[in-house]
Amino acid sequence: MKVLAAPDAPLPLAPPRHDLPVVHLHLVIAGMQSVHAKRAAFAALAGVPGVRSAEVEMGEARLDCDGNVDASALRAAIESVGLVLTSVARQLPLA
Repeated sequence: MKVLAAPDAPLPLAPPRHDLPVVHLHLVIAGMQSVHAKRAAFAALAGVPGVRSAEVEMGEARLDCDGNVDASALRAAIESVGLVLTSVARQLPLA
């Protein structure tokens, strides 16, 4: 028996590529002035291919991504929810 997802159910994300290194990114996001905007930014970033995890706070986000994540895709995702990505910085892992 084949089970179908509900029409409004989110599509499953592609599994993370464990053969690629994990990159830690810090994003500064302008225009985030409400909890709704924070949730919208989280949902948008979580949908970008290569994003493994995201923590979003007011005005910023911290991501763990595959090594090949596309910065322009992150920018497009943030802009799609009416926000502005002002900077992307790569964070070095703690030793």
